[in-house]
Amino acid sequence: MIKAIAKAFGQRLAQYLNQPLRKYQPFDISDPARLAAVLRPGDVLLVDGNTRVSTAIKYLTQSTWSHAALFVGDFQNGEKTGDEDAVLIEADLIKGVSTAPLSKYALLNTRICRPVSLGSEECRKVCQYAMGRLGHAYDLKNVFDLARYLLPVPPVPVYWRRRMLALGSGDPTRAICSTLIAQAFQSVRYPILPQVERSENGTAQTGYARREIHHIRHYSLFAPRDFDISPFFQVVKPTLEAGFDHHQLTWADSITGPGTASDDKLIQENGVDDA
Repeated sequence: MIKAIAKAFGQRLAQYLNQPLRKYQPFDISDPARLAAVLRPGDVLLVDGNTRVSTAIKYLTQSTWSHAALFVGDFQNGEKTGDEDAVLIEADLIKGVSTAPLSKYALLNTRICRPVSLGSEECRKVCQYAMGRLGHAYDLKNVFDLARYLLPVPPVPVYWRRRMLALGSGDPTRAICSTLIAQAFQSVRYPILPQVERSENGTAQTGYARREIHHIRHYSLFAPRDFDISPFFQVVKPTLEAGFDHHQLTWADSITGPGTASDDKLIQENGVDDA
């Protein structure tokens, strides 16, 4: 009885947290066709979400990005399927681990983070790992996991914020989406943000040698922004990949002419004064 009530309450709470905010304004949008032309299997797509839970995650991680999805293309269990819509694997608050089309994020800011030096066989294993988790559901009975997102700016010290995201059972479908992707890459020992321990060894004759030991950080501590700041992931921008040329841009003053009334209005609105 108690579990049923907790689950029902969790479903209502999840629906509330997953509602979009009215004041969200994107600053740069890449259309799905352009994204699809650039994305490769194994790429991580970061999303600047527009929901209540997204606001809390962005605050806790001090980042623009609140969601991460793994691009697998039409790769399904090692075979091509031709399903061009189901190209992303993600851990969703409502659906759990599921597939999603690129069009789902057509009106949101996105960023592509690409693992470098990942072999084709390793890439296949990463995609298979994520595909193998399809159907894993978010445990809505664990209301505490959801309640942490009720405050857009929870009053917690900076050094506790990332830990706050990892609270709960530790299952990747019960935390934010990046934990699932982190586990997929850790399955082939690909680094994201490994802990680096430096130690000195050797003798007086051979001198001192520095060696770095890469520890696998626990997956529950990863956040979407970690793929952005990771030194092992390359940021790919669709506009530049398509052959950007600033000479082809059409500026407002080239149409209306410099010093027009429209320019003066724009200056007043933005509070810019050359003087």
